[in-house]
Amino acid sequence: MSKQAGDFAFPKFDVNCSILFTDLPLLERPAAAKQAGFDAVEFWWPFGEDPTPGDKEIDAFVRAIRDAGVELVGLNFIDLIPAGGRGLVSVPGEVTRFRDNIDVAVGIAEETGCRALNALYGNRVEGESPDKQDELALENLSLAAQAAGAIGAVVLLEALNSFESPNYPIVSAAHAVQVIEQTGESNVRFLCDLYHLARMGEGLHTVIRTHAAYLGHVQIADSPGRGRPGTGELDFAALFETLAESGYDGWIGLEYKDHELDWKWMK
Repeated sequence: MSKQAGDFAFPKFDVNCSILFTDLPLLERPAAAKQAGFDAVEFWWPFGEDPTPGDKEIDAFVRAIRDAGVELVGLNFIDLIPAGGRGLVSVPGEVTRFRDNIDVAVGIAEETGCRALNALYGNRVEGESPDKQDELALENLSLAAQAAGAIGAVVLLEALNSFESPNYPIVSAAHAVQVIEQTGESNVRFLCDLYHLARMGEGLHTVIRTHAAYLGHVQIADSPGRGRPGTGELDFAALFETLAESGYDGWIGLEYKDHELDWKWMK
């Protein structure tokens, strides 16, 4: 979905079906997004704590996307978000589970045409060396990037906010980009979630302009309440202009808690 405002076009919007349409069973949400006027969706890991779901479960998920007539533009690697997790990339006790998940997530992406896979970094683990966790994260990000690269996909690294994710170490755009550079993999990109960055007090226009070359995907919600745009303090029309001026023409994921898909904020 895109609209015009002034002299520039609003970007393409997709719906994150793991946070919106949650009154419906997960497999019914892509069709609900299509009915609401959207051509694309994204998901957190849709199989709970299972890194390697069976063919039956995967086929049902893929079929729900196809039958709805929408494009899957973003998918998380296993993240454990419903259980309070924030990814497994840096978690020493989850090496096997994350690495087993890489081929499964990439396989789903290949089958659906999805070309952006979000690898949430993981929380700090009490009793584990932060340096050890960071070293592991680089190894896992590289493995994920190499697998994703084989299908022409990118791996995304996201900065969260410390208010909601106090144990997640990457809470700034600069830190995320630093890690991306350290991987040495050309297809690791920054997931620029404007809500999380705003909560951390970052200058959003500066972030976009400074890190434009690293942008792999953008997500939005208003700040501070994580509601739909228009319920908080962010000027999205201006932000969209800055994104366009910086050369970003990809999807923008709607990842907010307010279930009302009201487009008055776009006018």
